[in-house]
Amino acid sequence: MAQQPFGSFVPTTNVWDVTQIYEVDITSPEFKELLVRLYQNLNLMAIVLNNRDSGYYVQTEFLNGQLFFPNPALSPNTPTQATLRGVTRIVVNFGSLPNTGTKSVPHNATITNSTSITRIYGAASDQAGKNYIPLPYASPTAADNIELKADGTNVTVITGSDRTNFTVTYIVLEYLQQ
Repeated sequence: MAQQPFGSFVPTTNVWDVTQIYEVDITSPEFKELLVRLYQNLNLMAIVLNNRDSGYYVQTEFLNGQLFFPNPALSPNTPTQATLRGVTRIVVNFGSLPNTGTKSVPHNATITNSTSITRIYGAASDQAGKNYIPLPYASPTAADNIELKADGTNVTVITGSDRTNFTVTYIVLEYLQQ
């Protein structure tokens, strides 16, 4: 499939008139052409569906369908071929944010020397007060900023003020394994 700057899409203009299918002699070249066009459309649908970014957010490692450029360390002269790299996603149910301090929760992601984190993001919910903030959180008031980071074992949130009213927090890690 040719690289397109606007992503993968399934065309919506292929309309099949069922009466024409019934009228075609199955030994005719027209029927063979019909089968070829049907196969090509099914193949295109499979390619497009397999190239999508899945909206599946789970607490186990999941290949989400995103693809990154080939590993720049690889070339035609290296033993491993340079191919697009799949992104793995994992969601951490972090719980409550801390009271002016640091809290770490295991992420359970498989982190190796070849892992590259591509995104760390999340949101925290104060369900009683109906307040919601993104993570990390930037504020003109320095004490209200919230730092979000990860290491090989944990995701860590650092708050400069009491944020314990935010009792539901989800953090998403997305990463490459090569």
